[in-house]
Amino acid sequence: MRSASRKVRRLAACLPLALSFACSHPEATVVKPWDRKTAASYLDGRESLWMAWPGAARDHETFCVSCHTSVPYALARPSLREALGETALAANEQRLLDNVAKRVRLWKEVEPFYSGEGYDAAKADESRGTEAVVNALILASYDARNGRMSDSTQAAFDNMWALQLTTGENKGAWSWLQFDLEPWEANDSLYYGATLAALAVGTAPRNYRSAPENQHHLAMLRDYLNREYMKQSTLNRVSLLSASARWPDLLPPERRAAIIHEVLAKQQPDGGWKLSSLEWSGWGPVTLLRRWVRQDGTPMDKNSDAYATGVVTFAVQEAGLPRTNAEVQRGLAWLALNQNQAEGLWACSSLNKRRDSSTNTGQFMNDAATAYAVLALTKSP
Repeated sequence: MRSASRKVRRLAACLPLALSFACSHPEATVVKPWDRKTAASYLDGRESLWMAWPGAARDHETFCVSCHTSVPYALARPSLREALGETALAANEQRLLDNVAKRVRLWKEVEPFYSGEGYDAAKADESRGTEAVVNALILASYDARNGRMSDSTQAAFDNMWALQLTTGENKGAWSWLQFDLEPWEANDSLYYGATLAALAVGTAPRNYRSAPENQHHLAMLRDYLNREYMKQSTLNRVSLLSASARWPDLLPPERRAAIIHEVLAKQQPDGGWKLSSLEWSGWGPVTLLRRWVRQDGTPMDKNSDAYATGVVTFAVQEAGLPRTNAEVQRGLAWLALNQNQAEGLWACSSLNKRRDSSTNTGQFMNDAATAYAVLALTKSP
């Protein structure tokens, strides 16, 4: 344990020098061109289908803001817009923002995403907590590009802080949707939701996190993320790493370095990452089973996938690793090579059951994978 601790401390101490050294060298890996237009077309089309899908419809003529389609779309589509030289928001970006702003405005009137008949009593609170966080994240990410916080974004943050848990073992986090569906609605997803809240805070414009009235909430959130860190999967730690890039004092430097070391060690020989190797930590029999078999008994995919590769490659770049870093180069090359250019998408299969990729639900993982592949590939050097 002592030698491992010393290794992490040395990595933390050497990281700034390593980044500086890497930045001074030209890229050695050639990343094959990828098709930005078809990627934008795929993401726009999928968001259209989601917004029109009866299963996504909610009261007051609004729709659910999903973790698999709408949230990744909101984070990635602006980067594609810039890469394509588009001067205005895509039509579906505007529709999504209008939907989020409407639900924030009608917060005390709209129903939770999930409640009532067919759902347990906790689902209303889980829905509210989840939506409050993703609303703040989406609106803050767009405001950051404008340099000022809108009234809708301020209201979204107010809603989010009002639902922050203030007692118990999860003090500092939010109630989060749990349907036993990896990776966003499972037993450990409450921590993932807290990392999204931290990302929202770090993304918000005009030094939002320095406001005196926010300090108590920020302290509880930071304490929760650090207190529960050791229990988390690599995937949750990667999400924490992304948040810490926008909120630098969220984590101590040695912890950031430890996450980078942990995740780079899990890179596959082909340059990508595999979601099942990032999702479950520990060595218990249930954990080992989940790494190999889905809930329906079908085997997990053995190969690298675009969601894991996109999330990791984007996060380590956000954390400061340059494109000249060998692992980053290999990850970007894997992404560029594995786009389905005819359809514009990057593929990833479900961790929960084998799904028909021709169906709407069968595309959910592709939606998130495509968005994070775009974020990784468009990340500025």
